[in-house]
Amino acid sequence: MYQIKISETQNPAIIKFVLSDFITKGENFEFKNIDETTNSPLAKELFFLPFVKTVYISNDFIAIERFSIVEWVDVQDQVAQQIQDFLDQGKQILIETDKKTKKQPITIYGETTPNPAVIKFVANKALTKKSVEIKNIDEASVSPLAKELFKFPFVKEIFIDENYVSVTKYDSFEWNDITLETRTFIKEFLENGNLAVNDDLIKDVSKIQEEADKKFDSLDETSQKIINILEEYVKPAVAADGGNIVFKSYDKASNTAHVILQGACSGCPSSTFTLKNGIENMLKQMLNDESIIVEAYNG
Repeated sequence: MYQIKISETQNPAIIKFVLSDFITKGENFEFKNIDETTNSPLAKELFFLPFVKTVYISNDFIAIERFSIVEWVDVQDQVAQQIQDFLDQGKQILIETDKKTKKQPITIYGETTPNPAVIKFVANKALTKKSVEIKNIDEASVSPLAKELFKFPFVKEIFIDENYVSVTKYDSFEWNDITLETRTFIKEFLENGNLAVNDDLIKDVSKIQEEADKKFDSLDETSQKIINILEEYVKPAVAADGGNIVFKSYDKASNTAHVILQGACSGCPSSTFTLKNGIENMLKQMLNDESIIVEAYNG
């Protein structure tokens, strides 16, 4: 059963109804009027509402642009309930046809990271709900995108999370020579409706989270505090640089927190400095423990 969350956008005329699971296979659909809805029973039904101007269906959300005859605050709950009823009845959101509705173009831009071997390619769409680190093509079964990227001779490792792909190159190549080629490939791959991470992994996200919650509850108090600090303060910062940090364990005897570096953090020349002088100091301050130390391992 889908759960729907109402989310505002920067455009006051458009509101998003975010679902608890993906509803398209990496494709984006835009419907300007009821005549364009032959392959979407849901969009067709929504256009019977007099204030609906445009319907967007993409990944895990349905966005609707309204005419100015109403305010969203007055009708958003009604629309959410209508979508919920439609889904609960098991009706098809989209019908696959040979002639697809025009897809929204994908935007990809590259960002440098503290690790000179890694560039972060950011997309204007969600790529996965679960981060994935792939060291070689043999591990790429979960990611169609990674499997194709590993065919390039310069690709060493890949990390995919939320809306970005971090690519690690071999030292014998220069980013100036391969950035445009990589960015263009990722853009075209996604625009053709291919998934960055396959459905099997996406479907297991809730189960993975449930197992993670159980594991968290079984940990000692210090480990739980360390995880919370990493999640709230450290991960958002390293994610901005295309990396990730995962809690591995805490050894009470040596008062040592062990963490795993992923993405741009893995093998990064500045990782040791960042951890020792940043994360370690943060743990000391927030745990009120000057003796705690951090050991980091490449993922």
